Amino acid sequence: MSDIAARLSGIKERIGYAAKDVGRDPSDVTLVAVTKTHDADTIARALQAGHRIFGENRVQEAAAKWPALRSSWPGIELHLIGPLQTNKVRDAIALFDVIETVDRPKLAQALAAEMARSARRAACYIQVNTGEEPQKAGVLPSDADEFIAHCRDELKLPIAGLMCIPPLDEEPSLHFALLGEIARRNGLEILSMGMSGDYEIAIRQGATHVRIGTAIFGARPAAPPA
Repeated sequence: MSDIAARLSGIKERIGYAAKDVGRDPSDVTLVAVTKTHDADTIARALQAGHRIFGENRVQEAAAKWPALRSSWPGIELHLIGPLQTNKVRDAIALFDVIETVDRPKLAQALAAEMARSARRAACYIQVNTGEEPQKAGVLPSDADEFIAHCRDELKLPIAGLMCIPPLDEEPSLHFALLGEIARRNGLEILSMGMSGDYEIAIRQGATHVRIGTAIFGARPAAPPA
């Protein structure tokens, strides 16, 4: 067993324990393995271990790696978990199965237009800035209901859930609880929350998707040039 396969196995075991602690079925929690800045050979070791659901932060980086990997490995599901610029929407819809970072009207409109043009519909999550951090992407909690309704009812985007990244210096469970409450009142079932340092807390708060990179692949190499 490779080191990556062993880490994947260990994390899936811990996901199972965290889910069972709160009476949840471990199969209800999806592990998104975050591969940003990792090369195709590294990713292939996770694929060889049987994992198929991955997350990338940047459209350009994903475009350089994933088409070839998809041609060699069936059943891959690829999530965009980083900010999306409107000028990269066409490429993003072609590459990704899930867009987790829908966070503003202009982007939502561009996604709706591209989905109509291409007839390819990627599942969308609304990113909520639960900490109201000015430097971080995401709709403010107070604006979330209106934005979700706009995306879903007016633009007809396939809104499947919510995503958040809590502030580093605050108790994450408070942010996970807030995201869960926004999801409940809007009838959304998917909660993408929790990363390498807090995914067990997130699962106990109802996370359906956890985004884990460092705990699987180790420290990230330097990012390639933009």
